[in-house]
Amino acid sequence: MAMSTIIDIADAVAASLNAPGEPGFSQAFNAARKALPAFDLADLAGLHVTVVPKGVEVTGATRSLSQHDHQIDVGVQKKLTTDMDTETATMLGLVDEIAAFLRRRPLAGVPGAAWVRSVNEPVYSPEHLAEKRLFTSVLTVTYRLMK
Repeated sequence: MAMSTIIDIADAVAASLNAPGEPGFSQAFNAARKALPAFDLADLAGLHVTVVPKGVEVTGATRSLSQHDHQIDVGVQKKLTTDMDTETATMLGLVDEIAAFLRRRPLAGVPGAAWVRSVNEPVYSPEHLAEKRLFTSVLTVTYRLMK
């Protein structure tokens, strides 16, 4: 059996977010795993949810096992058009929905991967809002595997 990699985990996160019938997010999107989440501003007129492998931390757990903490970034981006305060609040609601959905949810195809934590700090990029009217939020989700 092949060991799961951070790419496998990122793919499983994207697949989980895209699963049919799941979970009824307030806004429709298609999450995509990307190696490099670079988009032209014109491409961000619609909602983009991008899943990107971020990092792996390995520590000793027992004499025979190591703890592998895989960090996955889930980026949520959309160019804002009208009322920045209202649209930002709406987008933050979607980020909260994604965080709640992923919390403690097993990942299909990655046996043994356990959700550990989610961090959304800062909750959005003020620079992107000020310079580009672009809502950008990154939720970092950590999954643990024992190997």
